[in-house]
Amino acid sequence: MDLKSVKDSIPQELYEILEKEITKLRPAQEKSVKKGLLQGRSLLVCTPTASGKTLIAELAALKSIIEGKGKTLYIVPLKALASEKHRDFKRRYGKIVKIALSIGDIDSSDLYLADYDLIVTTSEKFDSLIRHHAPWLSSIATIVVDEIHLLNDTERGPTLEILLTILKQLLKNAQIIALSATIGNAEELAEWLQADLIVDEWRPVKLHKGIYYDGEVEFY
Repeated sequence: MDLKSVKDSIPQELYEILEKEITKLRPAQEKSVKKGLLQGRSLLVCTPTASGKTLIAELAALKSIIEGKGKTLYIVPLKALASEKHRDFKRRYGKIVKIALSIGDIDSSDLYLADYDLIVTTSEKFDSLIRHHAPWLSSIATIVVDEIHLLNDTERGPTLEILLTILKQLLKNAQIIALSATIGNAEELAEWLQADLIVDEWRPVKLHKGIYYDGEVEFY
């Protein structure tokens, strides 16, 4: 699917940024568009690394923000990943939306975030923001959960599960975009999230499988 095919479905300023970098949508991106990504449908996207999951989230987030529907919350598992995403988003979209990083003091409601459109945070930090009743929470229209397979992680999983449960109750009309490269119970998770499931095996570099033994790899 050519990028031009979604030109009329996304804001002009977003299209102008994207057309400088891409001309075609990758398979998972195309499937997501056809499933209602740009109409506010919630999606669970399970595809290999580097298959274009982040752009799926960006399309939903930027469209929602620019059209005035509300803020986007981008939840990642690690502070380092949050900082990386924040840098990438600022470089790419900093001229059209206001982007904030919230990974610091867990005893603060970060009132300044009310002035920002796209907020990158960790699940632990956002759990704190909920407990401190941050007044801007009700203005969230899109929730992106990166690495959602960590629901099965013994350390981070319980916090993330409670957080998502609260968000589903607090923001009943919010669009949820959940991203994962590997997940075992995708159908069950999609049902729990009330999201459509997107599965695709395309990857930019072909994956070769083999067995390593005695200093050699035998591919099959």
